[in-house]
Amino acid sequence: MTRHTTQVASGGAGGVRRGNLPRTALTALAPSVWGTTYVVTTELLPQGHPLFAGFLRALPAGLIGLAITRTLPRGAWWGKAAVLGVLNIGLFLPLLFIAAERLPGGVAATLAAAQPLVVAVLAVTVLHEALSLWRLLWGVTGVAGVGLVVIGPNAALDTVGVVAGLAGAVTMALGVTLTKRWGRPAGVGATAFAGWQLTAGGLFLLPLTFLAEGSPPAIGGSAALGYLWLGLVGGLITYALWFQGITTLPVASVAVLALLSPLVAAVLGAIVLDQTLGPIQLVGFALSLAAIVAGQLPPRTRRTPRDRHTRSPRSHDAVATRTPEGRPQ
Repeated sequence: MTRHTTQVASGGAGGVRRGNLPRTALTALAPSVWGTTYVVTTELLPQGHPLFAGFLRALPAGLIGLAITRTLPRGAWWGKAAVLGVLNIGLFLPLLFIAAERLPGGVAATLAAAQPLVVAVLAVTVLHEALSLWRLLWGVTGVAGVGLVVIGPNAALDTVGVVAGLAGAVTMALGVTLTKRWGRPAGVGATAFAGWQLTAGGLFLLPLTFLAEGSPPAIGGSAALGYLWLGLVGGLITYALWFQGITTLPVASVAVLALLSPLVAAVLGAIVLDQTLGPIQLVGFALSLAAIVAGQLPPRTRRTPRDRHTRSPRSHDAVATRTPEGRPQ
């Protein structure tokens, strides 16, 4: 068996096994649901409270996860869960809301789409994997595709929003990479694991929210529905699926699934906000989908003459050791 087929069969860094296709599909639900964040934030939530939105999305969902599973971290996992919760939740969510409020949704989504590129680089330094030009190429293709889909000709750039969008991509990429490196404790389910991180991220946001934004805004019926959707569906359920995918699938393959978020946001913009998708946007869709599919495939490896020589040693030995009567020796 060659190195290429070994990676496919094992589901390691090279690619995703066919048996993992259902798990990949479930993991893809998370960024697909997160694609609704842009519409919910702009249409339902009170403006000017990004920290409060992140806090209310994280802490209640995390506490519900802890109440359901009744499982707490042990030993070193108290510190690890806190670090992952701050990176994946506590820092990422407010940066996401800041970018969504200060930038057009397309620009914010394109900046967030840079996450697979950051993961490809971090995999070298944190996971000690070889730098994959295959991943980098398709990561750039995915960012370009998302840009064609969601950036309009009159897109305005806000410095704070751009910095927040890029910082959010780096923060999430680091959280994804460390989640892959540390894995999940034995016997701990994905819901409990998500509950730990959502709770840690929510507690991190608690003092920052009230120090920076003061008293919470008035919450009407539409805002309550928006927070409920982002907290339960877009929080506890999707993060459980996301962390399950990170710990059981190749990290680069999971990271590129994040491109689904801006694509879903663009589709919702066309359906809910009557935005149009022209030929350029359709080309961008095709490029982004190609990058997502390619991210699930193993990088191509070049076989050397030595690999070809060692590929079938059994047949070589069998021919060399046959007796004159034709029986193997």
